[in-house]
Amino acid sequence: MRQNPARRAALIDAAIEVLASEGARGLTFRAVDTGAGVPGGTASNYFRNREDLFLQIGGRIYERLQPEPSVLTDNLSGPRTAEKLADVMREVVGRVAAYRTGFLALMELRLEATRRPALRAVLTRTIGDDLAFNLAAHAESGLPGDATTVRLLYFSLNWLILERLTLPDALPEEDVDALITEAVTRALPPGRRL
Repeated sequence: MRQNPARRAALIDAAIEVLASEGARGLTFRAVDTGAGVPGGTASNYFRNREDLFLQIGGRIYERLQPEPSVLTDNLSGPRTAEKLADVMREVVGRVAAYRTGFLALMELRLEATRRPALRAVLTRTIGDDLAFNLAAHAESGLPGDATTVRLLYFSLNWLILERLTLPDALPEEDVDALITEAVTRALPPGRRL
């Protein structure tokens, strides 16, 4: 297997685009080569098989979804209030939704994981790690809410993002901020709500 990290990343990024636009059936080495603008046969030099490619896509998506350090700093500046938590959730929803192909490719990976035990194991670990990171970061941040708040927001806002990206006409864009505020309000324990 080839070891050029920049080429490997470009191939995985192309695979994410293919997966988001063509689905799992369209994810071929040829399609990845074409998407990356490299000679035919290049992807097969970097990935043992499609299973290997599927396994690496999920990690790359999460890598690209990570906020810049300045965003984390901004998210933790100011008072630790319910309003601040709603602002943080708006930033997260906006950032994740902005990486449309990554999020859609992740949904394709989740569907494919129902048929591929190795992929299911990797995604279960990756998504579990992401949720654990969010739980720890929230506890450290001093923002209001508990572990249940984080879990409720994590799962409900992920579905909100999916809805916006797959059926954008089902939810008017002007309703998104109000829904995020309401999700935060309802997820917070009584006495800490907006």
